[in-house]
Amino acid sequence: MGYRWQTGGWVFGLEVQGNWADLSGSNFSAFSALTDSTRMDAFGLFTGQVGYTWQNVLFYVKGGAAVTYNRYDGFAAGTLIDTANNAPFGGTVGAGLEFGFAPNWSAAIEYDHLFMGTNNTAFSSLATGLNTRNDDIRQDADLVTVRVNYRFGGPVIARY
Repeated sequence: MGYRWQTGGWVFGLEVQGNWADLSGSNFSAFSALTDSTRMDAFGLFTGQVGYTWQNVLFYVKGGAAVTYNRYDGFAAGTLIDTANNAPFGGTVGAGLEFGFAPNWSAAIEYDHLFMGTNNTAFSSLATGLNTRNDDIRQDADLVTVRVNYRFGGPVIARY
C-alpha cells in the first residue's frame, strides 16, 4: 500500500509493504557440533521512493526501514534440540522497474537489500523450555519480488 505523486517525469512516493516468505538456510558449527537452521517467514518494508518515468515505464530507487520474522532451530545428530524466534528491525535499499500495461494496472520487478545487523538471540530447549544458549546472529537478505499493482481512488496522479 502506498501513495505516489508525479511532477513532470519525476515520481515521489511512500510505501508500506508486507510479504510472507519461505527463505531458509543452515550451517554447521564444529565448535558446538550443532547444525543451525534459519527460516525467514515474513518481512515488511516502509520506504520512501524517488523515480523517473518514460511514457508508461517507471524506474525508481527506494530506502527505509525493514523488519523480518525469523525462526531458528538447533539440531544435534539430526535431532531438534532447541529453537528461537525473533523479529529484528533494520534498514533497506532497493530499486525497481514498473510497467503500466492498462489503465490503473502495472507490473513491477524490484530488488531490495535488507540490512538486519547482528542480534543476540536466546535459544530454548524443547524438552525443558529453559535457555540453552545465546547466539549472535547476523542476517542480511537480498530479495527480488515481482508484483502486479492496481491504483485506485482519486485522480490519476502518475501517468506511467
